[in-house]
Amino acid sequence: QVQLQESGPGLVKPSQTLSLTCTVSGGSITTNLYFWSWIRQAPGKGLEWIGYISWSGSAYYGPSLKSRTSITRDTSNNQFSLQLKSVTPEDTAVYYCARVTVTTTTWAVDYWGQGTQVTVSS
Repeated sequence: QVQLQESGPGLVKPSQTLSLTCTVSGGSITTNLYFWSWIRQAPGKGLEWIGYISWSGSAYYGPSLKSRTSITRDTSNNQFSLQLKSVTPEDTAVYYCARVTVTTTTWAVDYWGQGTQVTVSS
């Protein structure tokens, strides 16, 4: 089955760029109709969708984070990455990568990474 694994530094300084990579195994990130997503959960808050890159390489971002978010992919290594610039302590969260699929009635996450804690602190 599909497995996703986040990697990257767990501590980022304020004003710097948060960079994470998701390595996918058991399935290709170019398979039609899947959306490779980044989701986060800050302490005491719910899940927040950051954005995704589609099977074709088109990236989309949530409105509140769009100005400082970039999601890219490396098809040779079956990976996709997140860059979130100008971070503040409010960006401290557990960051997840996930595969999203669309059904007749809704969208759903069918595979999750384990999540990785990222703390923004000096």
